[in-house]
Amino acid sequence: MTARDQLLPSAAVEGVGLSLEPPGDPVIRPLLARVAAPHAWPSLMWTDEQWTAWFAEPRRRLWSVRVDGARAVGVAELEAQQGPAVEIASFGLVPEFVGRGIGGYALTLAIEQAWRFDPTGDGPANRVWLHTSTLDHPHALQNYQRRGFRPYHTETR
Repeated sequence: MTARDQLLPSAAVEGVGLSLEPPGDPVIRPLLARVAAPHAWPSLMWTDEQWTAWFAEPRRRLWSVRVDGARAVGVAELEAQQGPAVEIASFGLVPEFVGRGIGGYALTLAIEQAWRFDPTGDGPANRVWLHTSTLDHPHALQNYQRRGFRPYHTETR
């Protein structure tokens, strides 16, 4: 996505929002593990030292997806890149909340945050991007494209 007006927002879902979590917040690691487990994300195998380094990255911001302001049901990780660009490095919901119609709206909220994100002082993003693979949820790519993302690069490994 190379312009903010390319975002095709999903319909709002009452009670769904994002909550910015402080680095190292104890809710994030187990939440990411629950989101990652069905998709074999590499972070599932990280050591405590790798997690510590990951949490210490100053270009990263972590939001939990919350329902009714309380229950954390997903995660959106944004990381500033050169450009200034912002990568949605992780996005997903815990398995029991997949298929309930909140993923599109939660992604809309994450993209809106990405366009405002400026941790390096380089100014707001001029590009928001993400990556996906066949290990992700079967509807992930469809959700990304419905929000306005378009394929830039594909590869087979």
